[in-house]
Amino acid sequence: MVKETAYYDILGVSPSCTADELKKAYRKLALKTHPDKCPDKAEEFKALSQAYETLSNPEKRRIYDQGGEQAIKEGGGGGGGFHSPMDIFDMFFGMGGGRHRGPRKGKDVPHQLPVTLEQLYNGYTKKLSVQKNACCEKCSGTGSKTPGVKAERCGQCRGSGMTIRVEQIGRGIVQQIQAQCNQCGGKGERIPDSDKCKTCNGQRFVRKRDIIEVHIDKGMPDGHKIVFSGQGHWEPDIEAGDVIVVLDEQPHDVFKRVNNRDLAIDIPLTLTESLCGFRKLIKTLDNRTLVIQTLPGEVIHNGQLRCVPNEGMPMYKNPFEKGKLIIQFRVDFPPSLPQDVAKQLERLLPPRPVVNVPADAEEVAMIDFSPEYENSRGRYRQEAYDDEEDHPGHPGGNVQCATN
Repeated sequence: MVKETAYYDILGVSPSCTADELKKAYRKLALKTHPDKCPDKAEEFKALSQAYETLSNPEKRRIYDQGGEQAIKEGGGGGGGFHSPMDIFDMFFGMGGGRHRGPRKGKDVPHQLPVTLEQLYNGYTKKLSVQKNACCEKCSGTGSKTPGVKAERCGQCRGSGMTIRVEQIGRGIVQQIQAQCNQCGGKGERIPDSDKCKTCNGQRFVRKRDIIEVHIDKGMPDGHKIVFSGQGHWEPDIEAGDVIVVLDEQPHDVFKRVNNRDLAIDIPLTLTESLCGFRKLIKTLDNRTLVIQTLPGEVIHNGQLRCVPNEGMPMYKNPFEKGKLIIQFRVDFPPSLPQDVAKQLERLLPPRPVVNVPADAEEVAMIDFSPEYENSRGRYRQEAYDDEEDHPGHPGGNVQCATN
């Protein structure tokens, strides 16, 4: 039972989600709300990164589940405070790692690309439209309409390129947030207003839309990153960033990918097919038809697994080798049987075991049971109990009997 679910709600997952589900949810939302792509969603990106930074750490997640956001802000969990949202994004996607050891680069352009299971199975080429910062051709990236005019020191950041603001995050708790100066773009200097290039307004770059071709190889995994070096954001005097395309595998109506290399499928069977044999057709992701069958007398149980070797996903970089096609059978039992049919079946099937009923045994009735419904009832009762603990004496709470 978690105290609050705000961080889970931000990521769109349930409190019982796994670490893999948490990563996938963050990946999708981070790419959609990244400030380079959606400047108006900067606060949403920050909240998303804070939620992921907390829940991805097992100890911090435990403390959050027990005490909520306040417990985290009061220092629970150790390991330092909240990291920069951009640092978390870079660590998660592997962007920017090791750049301090080589030439400085401009910002990367992340892009999430939805792909179908068929495209990952067969290979595919997609055209992608990417918006990025490009060198202003009018002023050749100087930002000035007059050749030779030098930039002056930025008055807002006093030449540091960074500004600092103080933000309150709780009662008596404040934090300093360092951000890039929005007047000079982090450069520490700016072109005088009278000499600014009218095309780029002195920023040295303009927004540009490029079309790139993304080649999806057979067997690429979900979340695979395809890097287009030097095609990201341009910045003066440094190497351009990269365009990083992250593949987002979409759910399939028939197949489910397992461990990247295998495919799983559910096959429904009638009771007759499970007991007396069947023949079924499976349409593959490359439009071939497979025939599976059992012999009369070969019984298939509900939930039983079988597999077909070399009919799973192609191996990435080795597409001639494939994984397994895993088949799980779902037997469709009839809701009821007419009494005369039940008697005929009983004559054909093995005899029922004889049960000796003691004289003092009690006969009880069975009713349908739903674990989901019972769990929801249990959560409601626990919440009511917790509410009474926090607010004793409210109507509906526990009432203690008076004693003489």
